[in-house]
Amino acid sequence: MTDTLPYVGKIRSVRGQIAEVVAEGADLPEVFTILNCPTDPKVKLEVYAFREGSRIICLSLTPGHLLFRGMEVVSTGKPLTIPAGAKVLGRIMNLFGEPQDGGGPFVQVSQIPIYSQGPGYNIIRSSTEMIETGIKQIDFFTPFIKGGKIGFIGGAGVGKTILMTELLRNIAAAHAGVSVFAGIGERIREGHELFESLQRSGFLDRVTLIFGQMNENAAIRFRIASAATTLAEYFRDVEKKDVLFFVDNTFRFIQAGNEVATILGAIPSELGYQATLETEIANFENRLVSTENASITSIQTVYVPADELSDPGVAAIMSYLDSVLVLSRNIAARGLYPPIDTLHSSSTLLNKKIIGEDHYRTVTEALEILHDYPRLERFVDIVGESELSATDQLLYHRAKRLLNYMTQPFFTTETQTGRKGVFVKRADTIKDVKSILSGKMDEIPPEKFLYIGSLKEAGLN
Repeated sequence: MTDTLPYVGKIRSVRGQIAEVVAEGADLPEVFTILNCPTDPKVKLEVYAFREGSRIICLSLTPGHLLFRGMEVVSTGKPLTIPAGAKVLGRIMNLFGEPQDGGGPFVQVSQIPIYSQGPGYNIIRSSTEMIETGIKQIDFFTPFIKGGKIGFIGGAGVGKTILMTELLRNIAAAHAGVSVFAGIGERIREGHELFESLQRSGFLDRVTLIFGQMNENAAIRFRIASAATTLAEYFRDVEKKDVLFFVDNTFRFIQAGNEVATILGAIPSELGYQATLETEIANFENRLVSTENASITSIQTVYVPADELSDPGVAAIMSYLDSVLVLSRNIAARGLYPPIDTLHSSSTLLNKKIIGEDHYRTVTEALEILHDYPRLERFVDIVGESELSATDQLLYHRAKRLLNYMTQPFFTTETQTGRKGVFVKRADTIKDVKSILSGKMDEIPPEKFLYIGSLKEAGLN
């Protein structure tokens, strides 16, 4: 044993990411305390629960082949910590705060625990300051504000990560604070591509990235959310900087918690998820708030199993979001990108006091036309456009122009599409939509509106 680490006991059994330790002393470690092996510093077990007979259930944050029955473990007396501060900007780390970018170790950093209770109600602050993304469809139909939460909801392969990467690239340029990116249970390739994209764009020195990718065990993926949130809280509360917090993918956090609960043998809820689902997502989301010190603006991707939006895990996340953008596989199949389903997307910020009278009136009129479009499109598919009344033909073509106008070439996909990315100001988008709805563009074929920036840039106005 060591003089500094109190003895706890020995490992009794190992089941996947769960290790059971039998304590041999009178004092039990607290929940979340990290246990180590005196002879192997790579071993890290996190105290998760207690059972009869001085048995301690631990989450194994260590590869299983390093553990064995009878292994002695000692208490570190503290929870998992990660490095925080200006020195972690421009760097990639894992759950243990170890660099993953080939750079040297972190120096002159603060080591802080990954758990907190979140701020008290007396210091929480809200804002109505809008954030301009440069993405037409977001700024017009589902705007979001400083300190708000926006989610990209969709199944596999519909472009959630690309949309988030574009958003990070666009708003980081004008953002005076810092950004934190949490990769939870996603592909290693995507993390590598994001890192290179940030290097090319010149914004890497204002971003810190922490990953627990899909090849990691469930316990590590489950705790990455807490670690990333801790970094955001540090920049907000200690350095008093506004934070952009990106999560890819929030559903994988819930999924990892479900895997852990299953291994523990916990009784699931009626619909198959862990009984603690709502508590876990609440503990995560309620830490991502703005205070009197600074703001945390959260952008999250949410995977939808089998494209089923009513999935309990997805619904639990959506209840915390201010703006919800639903990505449609059908729209993507038609070659319209970003494939956002406007009619199924929503935003609590479509309020005159937030977006202004002009924007509110224009978006209301646009939504009215788009609500009629599916009915008119089905009619045209069955009997042909000529059977529509003159008024319906007018509405049908204006809606089609509007939908085509909302497509946009992205900076992050220039090499794949061959189209130069564009950033469109919100004021220009509102002006252009008004021109389409008023009939000023009725003589221009709908195809001309595909993958352009503003109408002025495209020479259509």
